[in-house]
Amino acid sequence: MGFLSSLHLLLLLSLCSYPLLSAQSPPTNASSLDSLLQDYSFRAFVRPRTGILYDATVPSNLTGIKVAAMRLRSGSLRKRGVSSFKEFSIPSGVIVKPYVTRLVLVYQNLANSSHLYYPLPGYDYVAPVLGLLAYDAKNLSAINLPELELRASSDPIRIDFSDLERIPQGSSAKCVSFDSQGKASFSESTQPGNTCETDRQGHFSVVVKSVESAPSPAPPESEKKDDDKKKKSSDSNSKTWIIVGSVVGGLILLGLLLFLVLRCRNYKKQEKMREMERAGETGEALRMTQVGETRAPTATTTRTQPMLETEYAA
Repeated sequence: MGFLSSLHLLLLLSLCSYPLLSAQSPPTNASSLDSLLQDYSFRAFVRPRTGILYDATVPSNLTGIKVAAMRLRSGSLRKRGVSSFKEFSIPSGVIVKPYVTRLVLVYQNLANSSHLYYPLPGYDYVAPVLGLLAYDAKNLSAINLPELELRASSDPIRIDFSDLERIPQGSSAKCVSFDSQGKASFSESTQPGNTCETDRQGHFSVVVKSVESAPSPAPPESEKKDDDKKKKSSDSNSKTWIIVGSVVGGLILLGLLLFLVLRCRNYKKQEKMREMERAGETGEALRMTQVGETRAPTATTTRTQPMLETEYAA
């Protein structure tokens, strides 16, 4: 008996400590968050009634996150749908897989924790991430239940994001949905009235491009034409200046060549004159002879002596 009493006490302590441990250590990813919120949403069914929405309470470390749950019959959901499930409007014709007799629809509003569990680089949230998940309602005390698949067969499921944050000027809002693996899918724009559409369960929000990554707005058509004209005029002027610069540069180069040629010719002439002067200065020195009061050069040899014609006759 003592052993059984101790075992029961240990089990009770472990069950009581589960919420406390959950409150102390917040979920680290979206999947673990879904499991935790499923547990707390099922706790709201104290006296469950079909078709009634019950708001659940979350631990203190998840303050700001809102959770609600509604139990339904699968046949009733498919036949009538749910016109107002918080921001969701579920049409008739929704198919549940695998089939269960009763199911629980769980609503999530991640509020300021949206970017923590569903980071989206390059985008800013202008609405909180909203979740619509379905679970088997056979055991309302069960935890870690697998999600059921909801599929709209005719009209889509609509999400009304009526309270969007201010959208930056020049930005366009886009709907984004996340599957069970956290993969994001975008639609080009929200429907009129800030309404997004989907054909299955999951998590949904509205985003805009981040200011840092948003492209600069395109200039008006008139400004674009003026820019084209200015660009063409600038190109034409640059080509003209290139031609003028080429001609002027060519003339300057030709003048330098002519100057160098003339300089070389003058240098050669001057060099030749210097050589002639040096040759004259280094030639044979003539003997000087006093002729009266004047000194004059004389040759070192005498001229051939003249001969008379009589001498030839002799």
